[in-house]
Amino acid sequence: MHIEPGLVSGAKLLLSYATATGALAFTARSALQFGRDTGLAPLALRSAATTALVFSFFQLLPHAPVGISEVHLILGSTLFLVFGAAPAAIGLALGLLLQGLFFEPQDLPQYGMNVTTLLVPLFALQVLAARVLPKGRAYVDLDYAHVAKLSLAYQGGIVAWVAFWAIWGQGFGAATLAQVGSFGLVYMMVVLVEPLIDLAVLAVAKRLNAGAMFDARLHQAA
Repeated sequence: MHIEPGLVSGAKLLLSYATATGALAFTARSALQFGRDTGLAPLALRSAATTALVFSFFQLLPHAPVGISEVHLILGSTLFLVFGAAPAAIGLALGLLLQGLFFEPQDLPQYGMNVTTLLVPLFALQVLAARVLPKGRAYVDLDYAHVAKLSLAYQGGIVAWVAFWAIWGQGFGAATLAQVGSFGLVYMMVVLVEPLIDLAVLAVAKRLNAGAMFDARLHQAA
C-alpha cells in the first residue's frame, strides 16, 4: 500500500501531516505503556523484528500498482497477533520510513498518508480483537473465522483510508470512484490469503517457546 505520488498535493497534504502526527503520537503512547507493562528490552527486541519484517514485506514480497495505490501483502494482523500492537505499529512506521529513505524516495512526500493508512486500522484492529476474540483462548488456538475477521478489518481499514485520500486529493468524480473501486476490489483479495498465512504462522508459533520476542497472549489465554 503506497499512495501514488501526486494523488494528493499542495495544501491538501497538510491534512496527512496532521493525521500522521496523531497516529504516531498514539503509537508513542502505546509504546510507553508497553514499556511500563512489559519492559523496554522486549519492546526494542520486538520492534526491531517487526521493522525488519515490514521492510522485507514491502521490498521482497510481490506487489502491484493498481491505479491510485499499490497492493501489498502487509500482514498487519499477523504482526499484531505475534508481537502485539505497539511493536507492530513501530515496525510499520519504521519499515515504511526506511523503504522510502533508501529505495523509494519519491514516496516520502506521501509518508504521512501512508503511515496513517497503516497505523489507524491497526489500532482499530486492537479494539476489535479485544471484543471478538475468545477470552479463554490463546492466539495460537484461534481458528479461521477469528483470524479472517481481523484480516478483513485491517485490510478494509486500509482500503477505506486509500479511498479517503483519493477523494480528498482528486474530488468525488466518476474517474476517482472507478479507480477506488478497482483498487478496493483487488486489495480485498488479500483477505483471501492473509488468514491462511496467519494460521500457518500461529501453527509454527505454537511449537515455539514463549519468550520476550512474542506477545504474551500468543501462548496464554487472557
